[in-house]
Amino acid sequence: MTPRINKRVPVPRPRGQDYYAVADNFYLGAEVAKDFEYWNAAGVLIVHAAIAYTDAITIKFGGVRSKGEDHMAAADLLRQVAALDAQDLLSVRHLERIINEKNRVSYEGEIFHRKDIEPLWKHLQRYREWALGKIEG
Repeated sequence: MTPRINKRVPVPRPRGQDYYAVADNFYLGAEVAKDFEYWNAAGVLIVHAAIAYTDAITIKFGGVRSKGEDHMAAADLLRQVAALDAQDLLSVRHLERIINEKNRVSYEGEIFHRKDIEPLWKHLQRYREWALGKIEG
């Protein structure tokens, strides 16, 4: 398997709070979209919330964020810059499951339904809870 090219850009650590605020904005937007049954919109916002929470963490711990088309590289960067234990790595799996759905919800013209969003929402809630502990801790 070819390793992912992990492009990263430096970001001043205080800016991590901005990414955290953006992540929460996406999270709340996803919640509203879900409540109004805008399933594709909810899916896109779920993906972007997870990525923004990840950026907030990598900025806090490493002063960098991932940049590029391959969002799975953000998960790789997270593993590189944050001291993660076995439990943390389980939480990162929630991020990976969300990112795995990114193309499907964003680019493939697929119509999403409640059954598609409910598991993504659960992954986001679990990932967010973990991420908040890292960001605020």
